[in-house]
Amino acid sequence: KSNPLKRSLFSYIIPQHKRTLAWLATLPNVDPQRIGFYGLSYGGKTAVRVPPMLKQYALSICSADFNEWVVKNTSSEDGYSYVFTGEYEIFEWNMGHVANYAELSNLMTPRPFMVERGHHDGVAPDEWVGWEFAKVKRHYDLIGIGDRTEMEVFTGPHTINGRGTFDFLHRHLKWPVRTTG
Repeated sequence: KSNPLKRSLFSYIIPQHKRTLAWLATLPNVDPQRIGFYGLSYGGKTAVRVPPMLKQYALSICSADFNEWVVKNTSSEDGYSYVFTGEYEIFEWNMGHVANYAELSNLMTPRPFMVERGHHDGVAPDEWVGWEFAKVKRHYDLIGIGDRTEMEVFTGPHTINGRGTFDFLHRHLKWPVRTTG
């Protein structure tokens, strides 16, 4: 019902996050300067679309979704394409002419951004993910903040791995040093 009004699902998700961030900032046990976004799957999709619009997020991690978005939405030959699935609210009007995942992620600059990727994730092949992330890494490197972006690749499926990403959170949100055991 919202598409004829030129609205997408994110027309609602972004204000929801804005309100949630405002509420979190009022809590005495929350440091509003250290709120990060860690999204899995559709949450990963959200992790590249919402934090660039809301500066209150100190960093963002896209898990199990980062990919070559234009090909994924338009290919009628590749099995990874959304053309062959029953997903809802996936196709975003004119997005292929506006931005891919690298461009959306670069909007996080200068805030830290990370990708978490399992080799056996059916979202996209490693090559698509690597191609798109290389553009993000290049952008961060060229402006002298290459240490604020990284990609963790692990042998696993469409899931949160929680190893390199937790280290990333500890480092960039200045959490206490992790202990083992």
